[in-house]
Amino acid sequence: MRHELDRRSLLAGSLALGAGSLALPRIALAQAPGERNLLFVLLRGAADGMAMLAPVGDPGLEALRGALLADYASAPRIDGFFALHPALGEVAALAARGEALFVHAAATAYRERSHFDGQNLLESGGTAPFAAKDGWLNRLAALLNRQAPQATRALAIAPSVPLALRGEAPVSNYAPSALPEASETLLERVSQLYAADSELGPQWARALETRAMAGNTDATSLRDASATGNLTARLMRGADGARIAMIELGGWDTHANQRIGFARSAQRLDALLAAYRTGMGPAWAETLVVVATEFGRTARLNGTRGTDHGTATAALLLGGGVRGGRVIADWPGLGPGQLYQNRDLAPTTALESVLAGAVAGHFRLDPALVMARLFPGRSTPPLGGLIRA
Repeated sequence: MRHELDRRSLLAGSLALGAGSLALPRIALAQAPGERNLLFVLLRGAADGMAMLAPVGDPGLEALRGALLADYASAPRIDGFFALHPALGEVAALAARGEALFVHAAATAYRERSHFDGQNLLESGGTAPFAAKDGWLNRLAALLNRQAPQATRALAIAPSVPLALRGEAPVSNYAPSALPEASETLLERVSQLYAADSELGPQWARALETRAMAGNTDATSLRDASATGNLTARLMRGADGARIAMIELGGWDTHANQRIGFARSAQRLDALLAAYRTGMGPAWAETLVVVATEFGRTARLNGTRGTDHGTATAALLLGGGVRGGRVIADWPGLGPGQLYQNRDLAPTTALESVLAGAVAGHFRLDPALVMARLFPGRSTPPLGGLIRA
């Protein structure tokens, strides 16, 4: 079954250490053409795409997950065939406005089931785990830097810079801290100490700029999803804001009692997205949010009403320029003989093609160039038609 006929046309570490020792909030940033923004939300732990966007129109679903189907009885339908998890109210509202796009049965080139290897491949964009030392988001920042008069500002909202943002392009990181604030006198002295250092000086200056942009916040960690969404928007909006940023959300490894665990994580994601969209204000029109995870989960529930490590899953694209309100899926089916290795949702769309196509469309870059630079060694073309022209 096909949904959407166009489916196939279709030294950062040094800075973090220095900032942390002074109890500065820490985050990772990138400035792109115009005022377009990109936020990458990585769901660590293998989020279940079939729980996020349940294929209720597939007759094979009841035999696999009949115990959970009541949750979707009144859930918002997307394309008639899929039902969105009821905890994702903000995502549902965005979809109704045409600002949320779903890609289902998607997976990276990875076909094993290790969180560490799967996350490494997703973040690095390499052809095999640990084959690349830098990340695809950093390579995107470097690509934009070659076309912009000034360096693209890239930011990781995390205690340390994740692999996806590591590489040759300058990156910062920021996270709220419960430690006492450093005095202005101390900050001035450190600035004087680093002033003549060609490497640490610019990094320290970016850290102070990020601290000033964050302003006064009651957040002391990244556990409060709404506060994190507000903080991210504050650091990205405006002419001086970051153009590329990344957030990590854990808690998606639902081996037992998935009904409760997934709903809790989905509520947190939804709250973050709601606060971020509101905080971006008019800049939402020029913003793209990409939500992805390392792999999916088993199609069948296990004996503890959970799911184990799987293969294909769902990815989300949100923003004012997204051609949303629909699902792109070359749906493989859930019947006998249709599951991958008789246990997982079969992958039919390359997640790397989704990421490359979305980024190319958003930043108005050549799709072939984006695929070659960000995800080298792939034979599948970038997926088109994701972003409004």
